[in-house]
Amino acid sequence: MTVFSSHNDAMQFPVQRLLNRATWVKVHLYLALIAGFFFALMGLTGSVSVYREELDELLNPKLVIEQPEGKRQSLDKIMAAVQAAHPTRYGSWTLELPRSAHGMITVWYDKPRETFFELHAPLMVSVNPYTAEVVASRFWGQTATTWLLDLHTQLQLDRFGWNTVGILGLLLAVSIGTGVYLWWPGWRGILDALKIRHHAGMIRLTFDLHRLIGLLSASILLLLAFTGFNLSYPGVLETLVGSSGMEHGETGRNIISTAIPNNHPVGLESAEFVARAPFPRAELRRVTTPAGDSGIYRINLRQGSEVNHRHPYTTVWVDRWSGQVKEVRDPSAFSSGETFATWIWPMHTGEAFGATGRFIWFVTGIGLFVLYISGLLHWLHRHGKVKDRDVNFAALRPLFYRLQGMSYRAGLTLFGLAGLLLQRAKRDAPHVMKGCTTLWQRLRSMLINRQKRIGKNDWE
Repeated sequence: MTVFSSHNDAMQFPVQRLLNRATWVKVHLYLALIAGFFFALMGLTGSVSVYREELDELLNPKLVIEQPEGKRQSLDKIMAAVQAAHPTRYGSWTLELPRSAHGMITVWYDKPRETFFELHAPLMVSVNPYTAEVVASRFWGQTATTWLLDLHTQLQLDRFGWNTVGILGLLLAVSIGTGVYLWWPGWRGILDALKIRHHAGMIRLTFDLHRLIGLLSASILLLLAFTGFNLSYPGVLETLVGSSGMEHGETGRNIISTAIPNNHPVGLESAEFVARAPFPRAELRRVTTPAGDSGIYRINLRQGSEVNHRHPYTTVWVDRWSGQVKEVRDPSAFSSGETFATWIWPMHTGEAFGATGRFIWFVTGIGLFVLYISGLLHWLHRHGKVKDRDVNFAALRPLFYRLQGMSYRAGLTLFGLAGLLLQRAKRDAPHVMKGCTTLWQRLRSMLINRQKRIGKNDWE
């Protein structure tokens, strides 16, 4: 009995040591020191990438159609304009329809010779859908927003960086999990653990903020880590849930034409018309042109039930020689595993939860950067590199009032610009204009009165 007990204790010792709190403190600390910088980088670049399209339009005003007029040109005419601008680029093109009346059609050429050996660097041709004018031709990775997105997805290191980002997703999940475990104070100590002690010095304040931000963002960060890993290693999820060809950007089966080539190929508009027959209420999102005699049209539509807005999975393949539908992919017929796979990308970007979800994802990414800075500051203090100091909120109060006043003045300016835009819209929406004008007058009055009170308090 004694020998068995000793052997049993020896077997349990590593487990007890593994579950020791001090061990998890070291795991959390070493992960932060080794990979924390990359976590922060992923957070910041991810936050910016949430609004990549909006930022790209802000940096390139020519990509925004201020006053859409008339009907959109046919897809055939738009494709003809692109081919006229790039006559030596043969093969397949993909036309992506804009999601607003003010946006450009983006026409993608997957492997241009200029960036052929890069992991993902297609040519992006922006076309005005109302005039069929080619407005801009740019390569992925050579614009500010796409460069930042490449930094987020692959650290600018191509396939090695892509795989590394997936591993960082797993490490982030471990870091968040250990952080929540170390924070947990027991049911009786939850309220005390949520307190922010701003009178106990700068280090105590930053540490309390570190714990609170980590707790509030833990669930979203775990979701982002999980989906990020699956985007880097889609084969793992495919094996687990029994899906295939469901990774982000995957176009489904490689279907070829079996019809005899003739002198009357089906055009883009006709192919779209045929593709809409199975899904008459679906929204057209992408059209991929055939490549070679065996090539085939691939029409991507979005049904109202699909959570993925940018890359929906409803697909119809149309033979350009016969005009017949060769195959249909309908997400409503997906298995539960395939349906789960369709959620990975929209959950990672936040678009699955609408505009509110995208904003929360944006804030969470910034919060990950704040977690790194606050944790690093606390570690440097413990090693004598940073001294603690009192946080004098009274000294910051005048600055706060000035910032508040500037915010209100900026708000007045923005409302003034909004008023000008509303005046332009008056002829098109008189009833809406009346309500907006009333609301604007009330808000402006409130802001002016508030500004006067702030100015009076500052004077006193």
